[in-house]
Amino acid sequence: MEFDRRSLLAAIVLTTSACARANGETDEQRETSRKSLSSASDWQAFSAVYLRPDGRIVDNGNGAISHSEGQGYGMLLAEAAADRAAFDSMWGWTEKTLARSDVALYSWRYSPGEAVPVSDPNNATDGDILIAWALLRAHARWRQPEHMARAREIATTIRTKLIHRQAGRSLLLPALTGFVRPDRTTINPCYYIWPAIDLFRRIDPSDAWEALARDGERLARDARFGPSRLPCDWVDVTATGVVLPAADKPPRFGFDAIRIPLYQLAGNRRSLATEVVSYWRQLIERKTMIPAWIDVVSGERAPYALSPGGTAMVGHLLHASDMVPASLPVLGSDYYSDVLTLLSRLLLPGKTGR
Repeated sequence: MEFDRRSLLAAIVLTTSACARANGETDEQRETSRKSLSSASDWQAFSAVYLRPDGRIVDNGNGAISHSEGQGYGMLLAEAAADRAAFDSMWGWTEKTLARSDVALYSWRYSPGEAVPVSDPNNATDGDILIAWALLRAHARWRQPEHMARAREIATTIRTKLIHRQAGRSLLLPALTGFVRPDRTTINPCYYIWPAIDLFRRIDPSDAWEALARDGERLARDARFGPSRLPCDWVDVTATGVVLPAADKPPRFGFDAIRIPLYQLAGNRRSLATEVVSYWRQLIERKTMIPAWIDVVSGERAPYALSPGGTAMVGHLLHASDMVPASLPVLGSDYYSDVLTLLSRLLLPGKTGR
């Protein structure tokens, strides 16, 4: 008789829940245990392909580099799987290799084939946010003071160094340098990782976070373009406060922007994702390929489909069970696609948002 893994997992969860009740565990602790069980096999499959023994997550779709974003994703997935050893390994490598000495942020890229692997000291704000968020989740699970202390340092630095005021708006800069010009500021809307920002507002109370959240929601509403009202990978906010597709980048709802609705729903901001959800739903109802990108100005669409991980993410967002694989697919074809697969499973298990 074929081995039924799902039945076994269900039995383990029931047994664990019964033991938890007997031991007087809280609902929060029982939920953490359940998520650990359901995430462990996902993480084992992912880490077998992408995690090096020294704690480095490898982006195989980008020349085998590593970056702060990938380290943050890896730490999130390891925490969800309750894999303390892997978490500590990734955090240790990140601190040793990417942490800047002048400010509590991380250089964005490590290129193993270069004479100086970390040649660009600039940060990537989404990577910093992901790392701090993973540390906060780790503190909730393992109660290690150093996790909270470092998360606070990073969150405070983001608040003081990476929130930029322009034309009456508080904007989240993509990095310390390179995105502010006299006539405009360039923003990546998918860097607004709402569940993390909401946590930062609690551990680092400040009017600056409240303004960022308020104006970030406003930016999400203003940064919708074309007939389908879709967001862009990158946008410019002009000196007068007008929001436009970024002048020096393709005006696409694509590689970056597909994460925007994921973070909005995970952060209980479903109303911000209405247009994207409607766009994807219409394509599915028409049995039309979901393109990897669409030019929001011209309407041109990619001649190839969204990646398997992106498709799985859309399935989670739309609660379209036929688009979500019943079991985890074989990983290893592409780092970013596989991250989307696991991240959507982690952040949107039955999530409905508001």
